Amino acid sequence: HHLLDQSGGREQAKLLTGQTYQILSHAHAALVTSGTATLETALFQVPEVVCYKGNPLSFLIARRLVNVRFISLVNLILDRLIVTELIQQECTTERIASELKRLLDPSRREEVQADYAQLIQALGRKGASQRAAKAMIAYLSEPNS
Repeated sequence: HHLLDQSGGREQAKLLTGQTYQILSHAHAALVTSGTATLETALFQVPEVVCYKGNPLSFLIARRLVNVRFISLVNLILDRLIVTELIQQECTTERIASELKRLLDPSRREEVQADYAQLIQALGRKGASQRAAKAMIAYLSEPNS
């Protein structure tokens, strides 16, 4: 695997699996599929783009059964758009590259990390998983959900 560095030269890249936390502890930005990984990435303070692309029919059925504004836990918990979500046809290589490049801008990184600080404060330290689960249950139980 090769990556282009800032000057256009090639750098060697390694493909790592099963080392999520080690990778996140060194990452500057991340592309994350929807699920608990979005929350884990936020707790590591790594700016992220969330992507989801699946079977169109399954996605349509799921959207009708579960009416939520967001798919990432980060956005759901704070009930506002913190991390960009690229869903279905929006999940293209061009959009992914553009959003990841945006996250490398220092001012955008600061915005995201300030939002993550609010997320961490909302969840608290001890028992954060239980508070997150309760918040999700409460949100999904609302009559307008």
